[in-house]
Amino acid sequence: MNIAMLGSGFIARFYADTLHAQRRVDRIISVYSRNADNAKRYAEDYGLESYSTSMEEIIMDESVDVVIISLPNHLHEEAVMSCVKAGKAVLCTKPLGRTAKEAKRMLEAVEKAGLFAGYLEDLCYTPKFLKSVESVNNGSLGKILWTKSREAHPGPHSDWFWDKDQSGGGAIIDLGCHCVEIGRNFIGKNVRPKEVMCWADTQVHPIEAEDHAIGLVKYENGAIGQFEVSWTFRGGMDLRDEVMGTEGTIWLNSFLRTGFDLFTTGKGANYIAEKAESDSGWLFPVGDEAHELGYPHMFTDMFDAIDKGRAPRETFYDGYIVNAILDAAFLSAKSKNWEQIIIEDWRGSEGRTGEKEYNSYDADHYLIKKEILPNGDEKLILKHKDSGKMIQKTLKK
Repeated sequence: MNIAMLGSGFIARFYADTLHAQRRVDRIISVYSRNADNAKRYAEDYGLESYSTSMEEIIMDESVDVVIISLPNHLHEEAVMSCVKAGKAVLCTKPLGRTAKEAKRMLEAVEKAGLFAGYLEDLCYTPKFLKSVESVNNGSLGKILWTKSREAHPGPHSDWFWDKDQSGGGAIIDLGCHCVEIGRNFIGKNVRPKEVMCWADTQVHPIEAEDHAIGLVKYENGAIGQFEVSWTFRGGMDLRDEVMGTEGTIWLNSFLRTGFDLFTTGKGANYIAEKAESDSGWLFPVGDEAHELGYPHMFTDMFDAIDKGRAPRETFYDGYIVNAILDAAFLSAKSKNWEQIIIEDWRGSEGRTGEKEYNSYDADHYLIKKEILPNGDEKLILKHKDSGKMIQKTLKK
């Protein structure tokens, strides 16, 4: 397919590096940028047919099949509406909107026009994440009780991120969108998120937005999704996830410490990895950065979905739900209370799902815990179903 890229900055280059790698059939043919010099340089670097400072000119080109939006947050809605006007399939980088209302307008517009619309949430496509979700869906962890997702680094790379009006917020809107959607995938997208409790503060930078936040998202089935986001972390980019279920646990370290350590005095300095703060000492390079961050799997899913007429793993609706959760997080950070998540268009399950189930040891007792002792004996902690009495039983080796 022929692709038009809207934007010529950091993420647009990551997308192009991915799309033009390893003889892929889907190619970028044109680019839009607000800066003519940047557009020209991008076009030259990736061998594009054309570039322009007119968004409409690039989108309306009849040879373009798909438009990718890699623009600052405040320009997403304008770009989506232009794609709707042109009748073009659209893929939009995260977050979909600055608010749920903004995201909902985009969602409704593409659905009314019958257009393919994919949400480019790369961290929900990393190889480790996809394998983890498969394990969860296969029941390996039982019922999911708690998830935690952390993204922290020294701060974003462009000025608009730091402007609350253009971005919609700080670390919460920039990084929390990743973490919240990761949690939704593990807990189940059909499970309704109900409330958020969030702490946020501006600890380091002279900005109006928050540069550090921690939040809890409460789901209708009792599960909790936790997010930790920061622009104050020093030492690179830290991406970690944890999942806890009744039958198992997953720990993921997707960036910073992945088993590739390098020491150098700094001679022959090179690019190390996204958000790396130094080019000397002990460093943590990434072998294939785009692959580790999920970009190839993401675009494969998106273009396969277009070919086959199906929905991708991540849709504009997912982007809308994420924005609704983040709206509640911003409210909670101000009120210091649990805040209800307002979802005007909920399409998942209704009512509490996944009632509590307890393991039985026999007809009269629940099994609380089973443990092997150092001497080989097996200790059981039981609870009588009628009296509620706790019982300790030891099975000798």
